[in-house]
Amino acid sequence: MMNADSNATPNSTPHSATPFEVLSFAQSIIQHESNALQSFAEEMPIEFFEAIKLLQNCSGAVIVSGIGKAGWIGQKISASLASTGTRSHFLHPTEAFHGDFGRIGPDDMMLILSNSGETDEVLRLLPIIAKIDVPKVAITANGTSSLAKNCDISIPYGRVEEACDLGLAPTTSTTLMLAIGDSLAIVLSRLKGFTSMDFAQFHPGGSLGRKLQKVEEAMRPVSICRTVVEGTITRQALSDQNVGSRRTGAILVIRADQTLAGIFTDSDLVKLLERKQDHFLDLPLDDVMTSNPKTIRSGKYVADATAVLSEFSISELPVVDADGKPLGIIDITDII
Repeated sequence: MMNADSNATPNSTPHSATPFEVLSFAQSIIQHESNALQSFAEEMPIEFFEAIKLLQNCSGAVIVSGIGKAGWIGQKISASLASTGTRSHFLHPTEAFHGDFGRIGPDDMMLILSNSGETDEVLRLLPIIAKIDVPKVAITANGTSSLAKNCDISIPYGRVEEACDLGLAPTTSTTLMLAIGDSLAIVLSRLKGFTSMDFAQFHPGGSLGRKLQKVEEAMRPVSICRTVVEGTITRQALSDQNVGSRRTGAILVIRADQTLAGIFTDSDLVKLLERKQDHFLDLPLDDVMTSNPKTIRSGKYVADATAVLSEFSISELPVVDADGKPLGIIDITDII
């Protein structure tokens, strides 16, 4: 029969700890890594600037490579470069020897990560990369390692003590690698003049991409909005609307010159009924609408529209052109 400790790690001894002890230990880990980052930031090596110059001059892609925990950090750095205006791919050192060296082109450059700078799988790459003859930058603790010596530039962060009890699990070292990679990506992005519009192009999905959309891309176009001309009786305006399944919670009131006169929302209707002001239903919508409502100009971002909706606690925001003519509505249910 398998005993209770059969799944335990050999030679391990389980520990019990109070919540205070657990939190205190976690704080010490984060503080340890934070101190390492602070030390590096205060003594930033000139090699960082030289690496930036190589990256600026690269007309191809930045090929990032590393193995183990450094490889995972490398994949994140490659993704950050790609999303901030620098073409980048990750090259796994093992897969490279099974066809993936074909990912490297003559206009590319290499960014190679290894804490020791002596990792066998990484060092095996170097003779092949030398034949392709592309620039190489190393991120490593040891500026005199085999990796550093075989790269054009090495960004050394020095020997660091890992944050784990055993001093073995990559923690502080990978934190430094990630911070250096992030710094390279963001500095390069600024030097390239990378804009929020460029960022939006690379991030079309999710809430981030949504915020960076133009309002005319996210709005419900006026063709499917509820609209009436000035002077329309309220009851008629409410009963005559048929715009399909995407019913908006507002009616746009349009002047004779096609500009926006006002807006009447479902909330306005509820207020009339709650106050027993039913007689307004037989008066022109102009008498109960909000005249000159809050609007947003086409060309603005959804993030701008969200700010207006939040500031004024409204649910519908008309989108207008330069002449004040309605183009559609941003409905809060479409952007939350």
